[in-house]
Amino acid sequence: MPTLERLVILNQLGPELGKTLEEHPSRPVVIQDSAPAEPWKIAPEADILVTGGSASWKQAPRDWRFPERLKWVQSQTTGIEIYPPSLFQDRVMTCGRGLNALPIAEFVFAAILRAEKRLEQTRARSEADWRRHDIGRLYGKTLGLIGFGSLGKAVARRALAFEMNVMVNRRTAWEGDSGIVSATIDQVFAAADHLVIAAPLTSETEGMIDRELLHKAKPGLHLINISRGGLVDQEALVEALVAGDIGGATLDVTTPEPLPDGHPLYALPNVFISPHISWAGGDQDQAFQHRLMKNLDAYLKGEELEALVDPVRGY
Repeated sequence: MPTLERLVILNQLGPELGKTLEEHPSRPVVIQDSAPAEPWKIAPEADILVTGGSASWKQAPRDWRFPERLKWVQSQTTGIEIYPPSLFQDRVMTCGRGLNALPIAEFVFAAILRAEKRLEQTRARSEADWRRHDIGRLYGKTLGLIGFGSLGKAVARRALAFEMNVMVNRRTAWEGDSGIVSATIDQVFAAADHLVIAAPLTSETEGMIDRELLHKAKPGLHLINISRGGLVDQEALVEALVAGDIGGATLDVTTPEPLPDGHPLYALPNVFISPHISWAGGDQDQAFQHRLMKNLDAYLKGEELEALVDPVRGY
């Protein structure tokens, strides 16, 4: 519960957001600390931390002792694997879950259509190029989803609009959706023409896309990773792509980021790599601000916050 004093909010996301926080009816005290080199060094008077996915968090000591007064952390990111486990102790954390779902879902279908319609290969640049080309289709094809949160559901809705078959593997129970089939991860890999990795990165999911799974894939599978690079065994992926166990890959995330020059994934013609930008192009800043202010209202009233993180599950 918040104290009776004016709340103190440590804002690491820039002065524009800080100004909005200052204008909240509760008139909190806002400490501006944009893009700190050591974001884990929290002012001891802070009740609330508003932070993002700065790579600097990866350097934080895993057992760092955060101030006892800090009771709520609002992260702009969906994934929370960059934060030290001690940040989740004795406080609540909320995240950006779902805020990027729509632009990422559009990116996924740009990648699928790029692969199926072969737009680069069929572009006519001269009279000689006016000939028949074999191109693919989406209707009747099978889309596989590993993970079925807000992002997976956004992708599934678009797949159904294209009259695709949709198969989902999710670790926790979910209510069935019309036209969507629940399946084991092996079944999804064996049936999917296009497979989207949309699961969170946790200690249990790290490296889950391994040699065994890739070997079970349907011939020609197009693997799309827009979640986290650590979900995929990249060495096994390179081997599967070279051997033809899968047809191609679209990777918006890798390990590490960026991939160093000379990495074998760059040289493979059946791999498309983008620099972790699938989330871009939407109204995420406004959506995040709306969630933050809604959560601040709820916090002051002692109500449940939106997009709570479960520290045990890791998302």
